[in-house]
Amino acid sequence: MSVQINPSILSADFARLAEEAKAVQGADWLHVDVMDNHFVPNLTLGVPVVESLSRATDTPLDCHLMIEAPDRWAPAYVEAGAGSVTFHVEAAAAPVRLAREIRAKGARASMALKPATAIEPYEDLLPELDMLLIMTVEPGFGGQAFLDIMLPKIRRTRQLIDRHGLDLWLQVDGGVSAETIERCAEAGADVFVAGSAVYGADDPAMAVRALREQAAAKGADSPR
Repeated sequence: MSVQINPSILSADFARLAEEAKAVQGADWLHVDVMDNHFVPNLTLGVPVVESLSRATDTPLDCHLMIEAPDRWAPAYVEAGAGSVTFHVEAAAAPVRLAREIRAKGARASMALKPATAIEPYEDLLPELDMLLIMTVEPGFGGQAFLDIMLPKIRRTRQLIDRHGLDLWLQVDGGVSAETIERCAEAGADVFVAGSAVYGADDPAMAVRALREQAAAKGADSPR
């Protein structure tokens, strides 16, 4: 697996987003949490900010839409400059059609699952996706504690991906830090969203490098 570290700007200073984006040199993607105060009880940012951020950084944007009606709104985030757009299967009316539309517009299509949502009912959808996001906290707020009970779900998801021989990234988001990233890598994740573990560090770029080294060391030898 090729390890990827995606710092989450949810933990950055929103008044200095352009500077905060540049502070994580070496990151693979910049994770942008979009919340509408309906699907989750929090409100963050939308299309105009994503459009501005895409002009302010060379790091590609990984937009995680924690919103209602993603079928309607997701394509606009591709047009705003996102290189990857994640929708929640719990909110999507037609996830296959939506994934195909995101791909057709030129972005990677990703589907997210909340902690209580099982992966198995969506096995047939996996070939339509470029990435699958397993939430390791309840979506809506940064700084939550990692849910260890999600590790078996990550393993099962990796087994499904491998069984079908898919080139599908497996992302984890929520409570990822130096204390938890190795367990996620061992379980089969290869894309890691880290918020406070990066932006709460004295040197965010160094934190990205350290997390990458930890995950790579454990992921290469993880059992399947």
